[in-house]
Amino acid sequence: MKDLVIILDFGSQYTQLIARRLRELQVYCEILPYNKFDITDKHVKAVILSGSPFSVLDENALDLDLSSIINHYPVLGICYGAQLIAHKYGGQVLRSEKREYGKAMIQNNNDDALFKSLPAESQVWMSHGDSVEQLSEQFEIIASTKDIPVAAYKSTRDAFKYPVYCLQFHPEVTHSVHGTDLLSNFVFQVAGCSAEWTPESIIEESVRQIKEKVQDGEVLMGLSGGVDSSVAAMLIHKAIGTRLHCVFVDNGLLRKNEFEEVLRSYEGLGLNIRGVKARDQFLQALENVSDPEKKRKIIGKLFIEIFQAEAKNIPNVQYLGQGTIYPDVIESVSVHGPSVTIKSHHNVGGLPDILHLSLVEPLRMMFKDEVRRVGEALALPDVLIHRHPFPGPGLGIRILGSITEQKVRLCQDADAIFIKHLKDSGWYHQVWQAGAILLPVQSVGVMGDERTYDFTIALRCVNSIDGMTAEWSHLPYDLLAKISSDIINQVKGINRVVYDISTKPPATIEWE
Repeated sequence: MKDLVIILDFGSQYTQLIARRLRELQVYCEILPYNKFDITDKHVKAVILSGSPFSVLDENALDLDLSSIINHYPVLGICYGAQLIAHKYGGQVLRSEKREYGKAMIQNNNDDALFKSLPAESQVWMSHGDSVEQLSEQFEIIASTKDIPVAAYKSTRDAFKYPVYCLQFHPEVTHSVHGTDLLSNFVFQVAGCSAEWTPESIIEESVRQIKEKVQDGEVLMGLSGGVDSSVAAMLIHKAIGTRLHCVFVDNGLLRKNEFEEVLRSYEGLGLNIRGVKARDQFLQALENVSDPEKKRKIIGKLFIEIFQAEAKNIPNVQYLGQGTIYPDVIESVSVHGPSVTIKSHHNVGGLPDILHLSLVEPLRMMFKDEVRRVGEALALPDVLIHRHPFPGPGLGIRILGSITEQKVRLCQDADAIFIKHLKDSGWYHQVWQAGAILLPVQSVGVMGDERTYDFTIALRCVNSIDGMTAEWSHLPYDLLAKISSDIINQVKGINRVVYDISTKPPATIEWE
């Protein structure tokens, strides 16, 4: 079993980044809510306390019994975690006269293991309203900035059984130039972890767990043509062979020609796949429905009904395979106070209860980039590994307002032109996700000598790592001009194209 680092989440927007940095170092880690912490795994090698939007000085501050961690494991406190440790062990934490947010230069003691091979001065990212002003005799300062005497500190040699390190800054963000090196020093030099989280080890462990769970049972799984469901299916197939039954549903809300293209892309992989055409069924159920949440529920309900029908055709089916990935799991777990549910994840709970099937989720502890690396190790076709993410409800949430066959055609045709231009220009693999959104807005236009009153298409193209945050993609103006011209000239019913330049947050990637 691999070494494990536990990250206790106090609600910081950066908590996932800590996990990502450790995974990049091939060290396995898990995020747990600070108030649901109970270490029973003997493979835990270290514990990291995250930052938080809260203050340790608040009356209802997020609190933790540190005695269950300190003296049991090497500990790294980041921002709120550092302030909490100082506060609980007799130090002094005060509200800063001004919030320190942004880049700062630290001077460190690079004789210390945490700063090994780092320059004596380096840029870090600060984001805090409180500061550690004074330490108890159990700790000593190991880094400062011109404004903050205690930028980093550690426990003295004999204070605790295991070392405790604390940082007022965030090493996990890219603005902390040597932050990954610092985290590397903590997990390898201080905690003695091994770099065992590799695609090959993930495949081996996943196959073992699937075999152990499924035994002689049969698994039903829905495919989408995306990387998550494809990699999950291949791992399950590697474990149980043809006892995996895959279903790909044409709900009428896929991209243009996607049903046939996706089925072709799975050829030669040995997967047991059945294509189900249900376009009319979905479009009829969505007729005159405009509310986004109602659309999602209708689409989800019909998927369930189709899966129920498929399950009846498999005598010994006991399990449902899903491509749930780690960000889905993290977002669905509430941390008291800090976190707010932005959206519900259709693939985290609920569905198995209706189908009376147990879940098999081989990607449950993986980030998106890790899923892709596993897909490459499984020799999946590039078209499946690097295909842009596509929402479960499909064009149902990219056609704003009510859905009709005409609107589906308009959205599909415009989207196909957009994606083709991205591929032809070499931009497709430089961006994370792109798609066309049909707006419920008609505007006046002129084509030839005729007046038109047609629909508007919004183009959405973003760069991201895992969809948690996203920047709009700076596509060249001449490329956008060609895309706009081709959509307006070739898609009868559209006379205006706009480009979405919103970031996430505050905007989401999908419009509904």
